[in-house]
Amino acid sequence: MADFVAPLRDMQFVIEELVGLDDIAALPGREDATPDLVRQILNEAARFGAEVLAPLNRVGDLEGSTLANGVVSTPTGFKDAYKAFVDGGWNGVAHDPDYGGMGLPGLVATATAEIWAAANFGFSLCPVLTQAGVELLTLYGSDVQKDTYLPKLISGEWPGAMVMTESHAGSDIGELSTRAVPDGDQYRLFGQKIFISWGDHDLADNIIHMVLARAEGSPPGIKGLSMFIVPKFLVGEDGSLGRRNDMRAVNLEHKLGIHASPTAVMSYGDNEGAIGYLIGDENRGIEYMFSMMNNARLAIGLEGVGIAECAYQQARDYATTRLQGRDLTGAVSGMAPIICHPDVRRMLLSMKSRIEAARALSYMVASWLDIARRHPDADIRRDHQARVDFLVPVVKAWSTDIGFNAASIGVQIHGGAGFIEETGAAQHLRDARINMIYEGTNGIQAMDLVNRKLVGDDGAMARILIEEIRAFDKSLDGNENPDIAIIHSALADGAAALDGATTWLLGCNNGENNPAVARASGATAYLDLVGTVTGGYLMARSALLAHQALERFGENDEFYAGKMTTARFFAEQFLTQSHGLMRAVTSGSDSIMGLTESQF
Repeated sequence: MADFVAPLRDMQFVIEELVGLDDIAALPGREDATPDLVRQILNEAARFGAEVLAPLNRVGDLEGSTLANGVVSTPTGFKDAYKAFVDGGWNGVAHDPDYGGMGLPGLVATATAEIWAAANFGFSLCPVLTQAGVELLTLYGSDVQKDTYLPKLISGEWPGAMVMTESHAGSDIGELSTRAVPDGDQYRLFGQKIFISWGDHDLADNIIHMVLARAEGSPPGIKGLSMFIVPKFLVGEDGSLGRRNDMRAVNLEHKLGIHASPTAVMSYGDNEGAIGYLIGDENRGIEYMFSMMNNARLAIGLEGVGIAECAYQQARDYATTRLQGRDLTGAVSGMAPIICHPDVRRMLLSMKSRIEAARALSYMVASWLDIARRHPDADIRRDHQARVDFLVPVVKAWSTDIGFNAASIGVQIHGGAGFIEETGAAQHLRDARINMIYEGTNGIQAMDLVNRKLVGDDGAMARILIEEIRAFDKSLDGNENPDIAIIHSALADGAAALDGATTWLLGCNNGENNPAVARASGATAYLDLVGTVTGGYLMARSALLAHQALERFGENDEFYAGKMTTARFFAEQFLTQSHGLMRAVTSGSDSIMGLTESQF
């Protein structure tokens, strides 16, 4: 398996030039986020990823986590790596300094998280879940809960776990049946949860579970759910650990990939009941859950970017050394590296350009979240939160689709060797597949985008984004650079397609016998269209920045020249698919719903 090297120049370009670090550093409390400091942090993160996490990626895949005699053991080296992760302060990059965090923008934490995902996907999932728990308690926890748990969660000394799914309910959260019985100022929980990532392990002395359950006497469905803190070990008033709570891992799932990440079946209340502490108010658990889910969905989208980057680097390095066939240009005599062949180059550029688009989208949304939380103007905060809400499902689904596709192309570039486990290419494919299911399947993300985000605000945010894209595209009028001209034309077509699909979905009530079915039938294509056009817009902005840099520094600057090429490739190969996606959206439900069950 090739060594992983964080793409620092690409990451810095997005942070400093495309997103605009200066604007984020101008937010109250974020003044320390200077370019020099951010570069130092990313350089050290890159070193940690390459030297500590990446060497354990294959180890984790081969050994996996195991459950024996009630104890979950992680693969060789993971405990030491996690201790180094905590000691380095990496878990608290963007969190409140009052609780031990660094207080840097979420944009910076987003970049470090991409490095963890690329270096060691299985390992990186543990901090993702802890971040979700921090978000939950920061927003809704009591002062006592914050003082008790936030310092340990932010440091990573006590990792967190998100605990929602039950076997009979799946994604239908309203059917959850885990009970929470009041007992003074606490509750006792009884039930079983499945698919709990990092639900139990040996990396830390305590694990803090955020459990969705139904308090006795609550109404049925999602309106009766509440959220509880359920620690593996009870915590005394002085912060010391007490007895073990009545909870245990009864099984670890045997999975397609991410073998290092223990996915547990957790049982609560086999005896006297697992002690839990209510977060906020009863029957508001679904509201609280979404604060965790949105955080996790952004993080999982970023996991897609990270694993795509790792798969790309390995495929690129293989393509430069694997000799096979003749160079059609005649530049190389004899056997040529396969990177000389146009189709291999097409595959590599497909990976590279989509990674760049997904990275730009993920970082941009992270920067909007920083603005939504810290800008002094309430209207600007609301506007950017609406932007985040609209694009969260796109970041999650579109980026994870790209991650799996990149991993699949990586296997293809390796040829027969890619199908052999020893090369490592197959691990990326196996690992990447879960991201399309995590935190709500990508189909659920599409339904969320169309029903809650698009129709929910009558298309207001979609229209804002479309007009923003069109205004930028119009600014390219008259630019004589041939690459910019091609990008300009493709982006205009993409914006028109997105406008047409948006108008059709919003008008379903006027023209479809069953508007809900029609919207559901086109939802996935619509999400893909939003991702493609928004990603194309950010690639176009990158191209303009690169064009301006080339005018300043000269046409031989390889980095900026490469940015022009990848942006043009994305426009030619992916933005041109926009009208096909619009047709898929606006075709309605006739063919999708046309077969009887027996015809399948």
